[in-house]
Amino acid sequence: MKLSRIISNRNDISRKQANWLIASGRVAVNDVTCREPAAEVNRFSSVTLNGQTLQAGEPCHYLMLHKPAGYLSATLDATHTTVMELIAPELHPDLHIAGRLDRASTGLLILTNDGAWSRQLTEPRIKIPKVYRVTTEHPIAPETQARFIEGIWFAFEQLTTSPAQLDILAPREARVTIYEGRYHQVKRMFHAVGNRVTSLHRESMGGIELDSNLPPGAYRALTPGEIRSIH
Repeated sequence: MKLSRIISNRNDISRKQANWLIASGRVAVNDVTCREPAAEVNRFSSVTLNGQTLQAGEPCHYLMLHKPAGYLSATLDATHTTVMELIAPELHPDLHIAGRLDRASTGLLILTNDGAWSRQLTEPRIKIPKVYRVTTEHPIAPETQARFIEGIWFAFEQLTTSPAQLDILAPREARVTIYEGRYHQVKRMFHAVGNRVTSLHRESMGGIELDSNLPPGAYRALTPGEIRSIH
């Protein structure tokens, strides 16, 4: 929402008056004077006029969870234990998962209540790199690297995946970097080349790396730098 609209939502202030008040330096957003009537303000922003609060701003949460195996990446499920049971209840309202992991997979999981921010992290067309360490049932064939770079055809979606990077670490172990994050993408890519993933661990998403000091099941707030890295 534009800043001028928030100001003019007061019954006694017209849009023209709102523009004048903003341009004259009487309005602050997050405690910083803003003179741009067209500035975009979201529900997390505090807005004051002449020091009087017009919008307090909702608290925003950006959490890094070290997901253990056996937890469902969902906010609610009638059958399975979800990752929300690892998060303090007072943080639950409006939290959603930005980039799910299946129940058996482990590693970096991001939870937030900022939908615009999480779309930047997960939207396939933005091509944020996601890095996974995988173990496979069979030795990884050398030609798998070329297949991943070419992209793998997914018949269900009728598309070819974007080029992915495969670094072979051991006969049955590799680090995979993808830029889309489609449904079970890494497992489906290996299946397409005649192999099967037996374990999958997400190490990073964009500039956010799983904290090595964070044990499985623990979480922490993202740092300001980690949050900014996604914008």
